[in-house]
Amino acid sequence: MSKFAIIVALLGLLSSHARAQDVPGIEICTAEKNMERRTGCLQSNVNFLMQRLSKVSLDNQQKLDAANRQIDALKAAVVGLQKKIDDLQPAKDAAAKDKAKDAPKETPKEAPKDVSKDAPK
Repeated sequence: MSKFAIIVALLGLLSSHARAQDVPGIEICTAEKNMERRTGCLQSNVNFLMQRLSKVSLDNQQKLDAANRQIDALKAAVVGLQKKIDDLQPAKDAAAKDKAKDAPKETPKEAPKDVSKDAPK
């Protein structure tokens, strides 16, 4: 049983090592002694970086476009709400005038007379 577990572990390590070499990324090119291999390594790094740069640029442009569309939609909503407010404002002013017209005017109340002055002494 333990031999089987060791073999499975070794196969797992070997297969993960082989997969890691196929993953594109930045490589350390200074270890290469042959100038052609070093140049190829550097070119691979440049290609990888250019692909990443274009992908990130495309993603950011899509985010900016989505944000601009959302801003435009919010601006349209604000314009619509402002129009509704402008339409309701004259009706509110007219209602306030009608209310003021219909309300009975308050007459100043007479101050109560001081009975102590009128009372005989």
